[in-house]
This record gives sequence, structure tokens and C-alpha cells, in this order.
Amino acid sequence: MNIAIVASAGGSQRHRLLAVARELGREHHVTIYSRRDNADGKPKTRVAPGVTLEQLDVGPARDLPADDVLPYLNDLGDHLSKRWNHDRPDVIHAHSWTWGLAAVAGAQGLSVPVTQTFHTVDTAHKDVERALGRRARAVIAGSGDEESALIRLGVPRNNIAIVPPGVDTERFQRRGPVATRGSHKRLLHVGPLTPDRGAHTIVRALQGLQDVELVIAGGPEPEDLDADRDARRLRVLAEQLGVADRVTLLGQVKRPAVPKLMRSADAVVSVPREAASGIVALEAMACGVPVIASAVGAHLDSVIDGVTGLLVPPDRPARTARLARELLQDPTLRTALGYAGADRARSRYSWERVSQELVRVYEAACA
Repeated sequence: MNIAIVASAGGSQRHRLLAVARELGREHHVTIYSRRDNADGKPKTRVAPGVTLEQLDVGPARDLPADDVLPYLNDLGDHLSKRWNHDRPDVIHAHSWTWGLAAVAGAQGLSVPVTQTFHTVDTAHKDVERALGRRARAVIAGSGDEESALIRLGVPRNNIAIVPPGVDTERFQRRGPVATRGSHKRLLHVGPLTPDRGAHTIVRALQGLQDVELVIAGGPEPEDLDADRDARRLRVLAEQLGVADRVTLLGQVKRPAVPKLMRSADAVVSVPREAASGIVALEAMACGVPVIASAVGAHLDSVIDGVTGLLVPPDRPARTARLARELLQDPTLRTALGYAGADRARSRYSWERVSQELVRVYEAACA
């Protein structure tokens, strides 16, 4: 099958986009079409066997917010149309509403099915997303929660397929190097430092926990932490609560170092207000580390409460502290959750499994 993926190849989605493309490329020909977002970007690059990245020279060679791409959509559509008239794909998979518009324009007159992933339903562009969702041969949701949001948006239920986000189960696994740590029990937060991502909730929860440290990985580069507003707010909060000596901000951690950091934790706490992909919880589960996760979004699918992790409402520091206390005081529970989480991550969320499900969606779209 000749698969065309149209998406932004930068930002936080990059490694997941390339991971699923590599897996698809084992048995299919995959071309990722993206906009050149840096001056050093090559027009065409073979990124893996069966996978090519084509960067279209449209607009400024820098990363742009979605709304700022709008003036260049006609040019993107023209470039895609020329490529696809020369090398017609069997199926097109657009990621985000901006690339959905570009894909529709580029596929005009070709009778090629377009499948669409939004990753999250954007209320600011709901009319565009509704139109794209109704026009696409299939809309791929990452979770049952996203499926419900798409149905509320007006996308027909029978036009939606659920394919969860994947996790690299070779990199994220139980066995492997472990980051150094002290004698305290360790909680770990991985992700942005903004209040909506849950780090503030965990700092507040720490006040109710004794002999427990919190390591926060995320935000700016380590050398920029002192100048970062969100980092300063977290530090001030920790000082006010009297837990500053037990809170460590690492700043941005390179992806290869994340698994060993996760394996050093007694529990990973991921309690954002929204969880479109829930990737942090999945990666921790794959490492065999018990998870405390907010009962929202993709977590409702991946974390089976009391079996593969513990669920808690977001913005509930006291309840988060209670669950953490119970978990940290019960090594048998931690072991059970860790093994069950690792098994679920491998069996349900490996890139191999995800790519197989995507192929089934593509084949149905082509039928």
C-alpha cells in the first residue's frame, strides 16, 4: 500500500509520527509530507526503510502555529496535488485540521480516500473540524473520550475508528538503566510546568506525604529554569508549603534519558486536566512503574483503575496524596500495578499493534 501522511513533522508529535511511519514502512511504502520549518531542512530524506520525508518549501522556514499556516494552505494544496498526480497514493492520512484542509485540496480529482486525525477536538475551529470529519472516509480517534467529543461535534459515529496512541516498548521497558536516586520514596512528573498539566497539584499533594521526594522533568532547558515563569511559580509554591527541599526541577530531559528516570521512580504521577494522548502514563506503564493518573481523556482507556494504575480526579491534591500514600506504603500493590501496566502497554499499545490497526482502517477506507 502506498500511504501518504500529511502532518507537521516538528514539535511534540514528531517522535510518535516517525515511530508509526517506521512500523508501517516494514510492509508498505510511506511518504510523510510536511512543511519545511527550518532553513536546514532537506527537501527529501529517507528516514527509515520504506519511509520518506518530503518537506515542502511553502511559507517561512520556521515553526508556525496552526492559524499562521492558513495563508499558505493553497500553496500546500498545490504542492501536494503535483506530488500526488505524479505518484498517486492509495490512502492519505491527515493529522490536524490545517493539514486536513491541505490534504483535501491536494487530493481533489484523484479519488483517493482521506483519513483524518485531529488528536484533540479544537472548539475554536469546530466548524472546520466538523466539515473535515464528515468529508473524510474515516476519522481516527485516539480514545473513547475523543470519540465522544467527535460525535458531539457532529461526526457520524460509524465514520469514527479508535486507534490508540502507541508507545515504544523497546525503549520503555522494565529492564534497563536506572537514574541515581536518594533514600526517599520518589514521585515523578514528566511534562510541561503549566498549572493545567498537574505539577502544581503534585507539589500540593507532597505536603501530605512524609519522606517522599518529587522530581519534575519538563519545561525549558535546565539553564533556563530560573528565568521561566512557570518554574518560578512552582518553586514559590513549594517554598510556601514547606516542601521545597523535597522538590527537584530538572528542566527538559532528553528523550533517551526518560526511561531510566521513570525506572528510578516509585510512582509516576500524571494528573493533567486533559489527556489527549496520555503518553506519559503509557510510557511509565511500559517501564513497569505504577501510575497515578487523572481520570480524564485517554487515561480512561489506558489506565484500568486498581489494575494497571490508580485514577484520581484532576486538581485534587488531597486525594492524590492519599492514593500516593497508600501506594508508597504497599510494595505488593506497586509490584502488581507495575507488572499489569507493563503487560497492557506491550499487548495493547505497542507500535506494531497500533500500525496493524491503522492498516485495517486504511484498507476499509480504500474498499
